[in-house]
Amino acid sequence: MSSSRFLAVDWGTTNVRAWVVEEGRAVRAEDFPLGVSRLAPGEAARRFEDTVRPALGAEDLPAILCGMIGSNLGWETVPYADCPADLDTLAAGLRRVSTDGPPALIVPGLRCERPDGGPDVMRGEETQVLGWAASTSTRGEKLICHPGTHAKWVRLANGRIERFVTSMTGELFDVLRRHSVLQVRESDDDESAFDEGLAAAGDGNALASRLFTARARVVGGDMAPGKVKSYLSGLLIGAEIARGSSAPSRASRWC
Repeated sequence: MSSSRFLAVDWGTTNVRAWVVEEGRAVRAEDFPLGVSRLAPGEAARRFEDTVRPALGAEDLPAILCGMIGSNLGWETVPYADCPADLDTLAAGLRRVSTDGPPALIVPGLRCERPDGGPDVMRGEETQVLGWAASTSTRGEKLICHPGTHAKWVRLANGRIERFVTSMTGELFDVLRRHSVLQVRESDDDESAFDEGLAAAGDGNALASRLFTARARVVGGDMAPGKVKSYLSGLLIGAEIARGSSAPSRASRWC
């Protein structure tokens, strides 16, 4: 897509962010509560044409979309590209989807083999990582922490994504505090409890065992129930950083 003016869309699980880009700069932006988890099968194409495009006055612009819109929950399943990968890899895997308007292209997402031999995938984060890499000096190795519900620890070598590791820290935190024996009914943000959680995370190993210390501290009288949320947050984040920061590689770090 060679147009100097186009519509860029990051279509995630819960929300959509869209920008009109002109000469490399975003000149207009809108957010929509239209993530793929909120849409019926086949609805994405219609909402793109009748909601997203008109809201930005982009009915006549070519569009490029990334994120979960290319998954089996989205508009059309676009196969993952294999790592190592750079912008040329993503460009080669673009999929044009059927639309009555100007062309719309979906970015493929990436897959890799983790250091432990298991598979891993991402959709959406690759465009942000490689976009950052294209705008700065990327010689040598970098380790990028991309926080989120499913955080990504990405090894970048000379502008190319070599591999990555996903950590479900955000989702695990939500499940534990709402549906487990560690559930929190009343809580306050507490910096000291958060720091205690960080210390309790240790090297990140044996997380299932370390998590129970949140309950033991409360029922044993060592911690007020209202501090559990902050403690649990610190423990999970601490474990992720301890393990995630070394998992993709021994690269220098940028987080």
